[in-house]
Amino acid sequence: MQVKATLHRDFTIADIDDRLYSAFIEHMGRAIYTGIYEPGHPSADARGFRQDVLELVRDLKIPAVRYPGGNFVSAYDWKDGIGPKENRPVRLDLAWRSKETNQVGINEFAWWAEQAGLEMILAVNLGSGNLQDAREFAEYVNHASGTYWSDLRRSHGVEDPYNVKMWCLGNEMDGPWQIGHKDAREYGRLADETSKALKGLDPSIETIVCGSSSDEMPTYPEWEREVLDACYENVDYISLHKYFGNNSNNSLNFFAKTEATGRYIQAVSSIIDFTKAKKRARNDVYICFDEWNVWYHRRSEDDAKIRQWDWPEAPELLEETYNFEDALFVGCLLNEFIRRSDRVKIACIAQLVNVIAPIRADKGGPAWRQTIYWPYQFASLYGRGQALQVVTSGPTYDCEVADDVPYLDIAATRDKDTITLFVINRHPTETMDLDVALTGYTADRVLLHQCLEGHDLKATNSGTTPDKVSPSAGKHLGIEDEHLKGRLNPLSYHAIRIAVH
Repeated sequence: MQVKATLHRDFTIADIDDRLYSAFIEHMGRAIYTGIYEPGHPSADARGFRQDVLELVRDLKIPAVRYPGGNFVSAYDWKDGIGPKENRPVRLDLAWRSKETNQVGINEFAWWAEQAGLEMILAVNLGSGNLQDAREFAEYVNHASGTYWSDLRRSHGVEDPYNVKMWCLGNEMDGPWQIGHKDAREYGRLADETSKALKGLDPSIETIVCGSSSDEMPTYPEWEREVLDACYENVDYISLHKYFGNNSNNSLNFFAKTEATGRYIQAVSSIIDFTKAKKRARNDVYICFDEWNVWYHRRSEDDAKIRQWDWPEAPELLEETYNFEDALFVGCLLNEFIRRSDRVKIACIAQLVNVIAPIRADKGGPAWRQTIYWPYQFASLYGRGQALQVVTSGPTYDCEVADDVPYLDIAATRDKDTITLFVINRHPTETMDLDVALTGYTADRVLLHQCLEGHDLKATNSGTTPDKVSPSAGKHLGIEDEHLKGRLNPLSYHAIRIAVH
């Protein structure tokens, strides 16, 4: 099968916001405790943070991390996690029916994020909490000195403010499962006033209002319309969440769910545009896709387990073991974010360690990269600069979730004198003959070609076989007369970098 594609120097989509490759970590299961933080672990530093996990996080070069939740934040009092550790209360976490020891709070997490080279995206509690709680949290975190909350932070050993610029106004407030769930009008008004208060503290703060928990919610998309109608002029982003699975064991249908995600992004973008026009607003609101990942392998099992257990501390929860099929899907989804980077400016893989995560870490044992780590890392490392328009012609297929789905999924970026192509051959059996015209460019050579291929779709990594699914140097691609040409094996992922001028 042959696929032809064309890039043109003058046809771009948008400048990619580096935060498109951000992450999310929540006080949930073993994400924090025995994930990033495990005093007594052989790799732990003096503060109790695992250095083996930290190195895997650093290697991703992700720009920002959303914290502390998630459903957790809707009943969380940030004040429980400050001051001397021995004085911190143990609380019941209503979201995940477990005990929270509060041994990691904002100051410990901020220190870890700095070591990892990450900015923080902080979420405020607008479930059981209120505007005043959010204002005090922001003052503790961001104000220099001379006030009660800023001086309290300084008394806790943190002289300089963190200057956090990105703030989530609650989490999934459309969900009836959420502590403090509100209807769209009620939430929109609260988000509007909270955003105004945070920006009153620092006008450079960016706020993220809750959109729908998924496009399958019965209130979607009316929720987005009502919420934005209440707060459009005072917020910067609206969040989207979506998780994916292959419960029907149909790989082609699974891969095509990225096409449906594109429709989700397009629909919310249309609501943003309508609201801006209705209000004659001057500001733009963009999309923050701040929860996304594959989540289905253990979902039903864990839902039942939560209902039965008796408030354990840092329980094993949502520890998906990802396979090669999941890695191919994640590559396709990241391509969709690149193609929609004119509207999607921030996206956060959910989550970062242990809980539906690209990194796994055994308690007292090793840490390793899951299969999905690799396409996520390649996108983060190389998917910067400008997103390029790619026009393709090749074979397609129809399935339950979409029609005319290309077997070959392609996204492209340009950063100075380098073009990067991310290409996934979704066909289960056929090799694709690729011909990409690099119009307007003089192509010098292929700088890098890394691929994931040749694995059974159900192949996984583990603590004992951490590299079973890992990248290898690609073959069969080269430059010929300003064209990239070559063969791509079935069910394969490719990151290709080309020097141009």
